[in-house]
Amino acid sequence: MSPEHHATSLVRSASEYILDNFEAIDRIAMLVLNRDFGETIQRITSAEKAASPGFQAWLRYKNARGSDIYIGMNPLRQDAATRTKEELKCIRHLYLDLDQGGPQALKSIEQSSAIPQPNYVLTSSPGKFQIVWKVEGMTLEEAEGLLRAMAHAFGGDPAATDATRVLRLPAFANKKYETDFYVQARRESTETYGLHDFQLHVDSQDSPRFNFRNRSRPESPRHSTLSQSERDWAFAKRALTRGDAPEEVIRRIADYRGDEKHPNYARYTVEKAQLTATRRGQGRGQ
Repeated sequence: MSPEHHATSLVRSASEYILDNFEAIDRIAMLVLNRDFGETIQRITSAEKAASPGFQAWLRYKNARGSDIYIGMNPLRQDAATRTKEELKCIRHLYLDLDQGGPQALKSIEQSSAIPQPNYVLTSSPGKFQIVWKVEGMTLEEAEGLLRAMAHAFGGDPAATDATRVLRLPAFANKKYETDFYVQARRESTETYGLHDFQLHVDSQDSPRFNFRNRSRPESPRHSTLSQSERDWAFAKRALTRGDAPEEVIRRIADYRGDEKHPNYARYTVEKAQLTATRRGQGRGQ
């Protein structure tokens, strides 16, 4: 790569970040999530409108009143009404969510010869990072295979390996802590990458061609005391909290469990998780 591709600079605004990652006419999902009140608002709009002064003012208003602000990293079809895999227009980004061992994991990524220089490094909270690569020419299957392979190789969050994932939007406060932490984004590269730029062993259990149930089944901790049903419920709660559509969460659990459980098991698990979240939100609102 030429030197300008490694020039590092801080992103000055959320609008700049949006318009650098999407075409103005792209349809994207913006997620506004208030955990204290159990409020989830999803807006599907053009990148141009999402970056506009009026829309940004609304996001700042919601953020100031306790809502976290997220953006879907892959564009949706023009007629999309939800943020599901079926509604994706194309794959525009790959990403990693480094919640555990963030600084060391980030160093490993920066020193790795198996993956290219990230386009963006977001500091989402102290010691935690979200890494973003711009890509083109990838299928959904190829992208998710790489997401799983990178999470496995670099210690990323295995729950953040879905092409419909939302990430934090720079310049807005992370409201999960007592003290607001404003998300920063550092631009590392201006390249757009292809499948050949990621030299990971995706032909193993993380292969896009591997059976979904085998490649998505998480490795159980050696000393875990949780049952698989408890892990399914925990997964559903995490997915719903970050704003994933309930029907999409149901589908993922059903695919993962195959014929091990009753056909209504996945739906019951998600409904139970929704009920728990609603009760928690009502309790906090009293």
